[in-house]
Amino acid sequence: MDKLALKEEFLRFMKPEAVLMDEPMKKHTSFKIGGPADLLLMPTSIEEIKRIIDICNIRKAPYFVMGNGSNLLVTDRGIRKVAIKIADNFNAVNIVGTKIIAQAGLLLSTLSNKALKESLSGLEFASGIPGTLGGAVAMNAGAYGGEMKNVITSCKVLDREGKIKILPIDEMEMGYRTSMVQTQHLIVLEVEMLLEKKDYSIIKDKVDELNMQRTTKQPLHLPSAGSVFKRPEGNYAGKLIQDCNLKGYRIGGAQVSELHSGFIVNVGNASAEDVINLIKHIQTEVKSKFNIQLQTEVKIMGEN
Repeated sequence: MDKLALKEEFLRFMKPEAVLMDEPMKKHTSFKIGGPADLLLMPTSIEEIKRIIDICNIRKAPYFVMGNGSNLLVTDRGIRKVAIKIADNFNAVNIVGTKIIAQAGLLLSTLSNKALKESLSGLEFASGIPGTLGGAVAMNAGAYGGEMKNVITSCKVLDREGKIKILPIDEMEMGYRTSMVQTQHLIVLEVEMLLEKKDYSIIKDKVDELNMQRTTKQPLHLPSAGSVFKRPEGNYAGKLIQDCNLKGYRIGGAQVSELHSGFIVNVGNASAEDVINLIKHIQTEVKSKFNIQLQTEVKIMGEN
């Protein structure tokens, strides 16, 4: 991939500050870890996203799509791809009655707050989730009994060939931490949601209650990527890890959180290698003690 030639091509229709070469990914992940991406693009419109995909396809340049990096671990050597960051620059939202149409780069926490202001219920669970709407749809994000699939009516997506499609919710194959967006490598552009009108104070009390639980039970003061492992059927990853006496266990700058064993936190200049080695150690210990193979929820990308 000729990244310099590609950069020049993208600069024909994107602002210079939205086309970054050899950009350290630690600046773009909640873990604050990661080597450089060959190119990092921050599109502002559907048309820009479509043109980026068309160019990547024509030039046979590998690419991947990310939100604000809240569920991403980039390896220390970085990524030899075009990273397309759909976040702050692509976050418009429109609310009409109980219907919300929002662009994929909108933060879930912002979306939840906007719903609250309109006395709309259904997104209370999302108030403290740090990811973008697009990422939340891709993995059917959920917490405290709520899931994205319960509020979505349809999604506008871009496929690998650069074609735009509208997918109704019953065609999106949304399950536990998965969806057609993820399995077919679609790009979420816009999401239509239908919420329920409720008393403002009832919604606000629920949001406050859930945020209090997060604040007291999760290590929000340290860089992390949220829950590292998927929930094993009939069990909880955090409890299994804690029962292996791994709470506080550390490799380099990566540590099993002392507040919530399902989190790995960056306690001091952790490398991606530190985190990956800690993940492997946890998996080995849990497998040995409980015969359960923990599967990662965090996405690991980049050169080994």
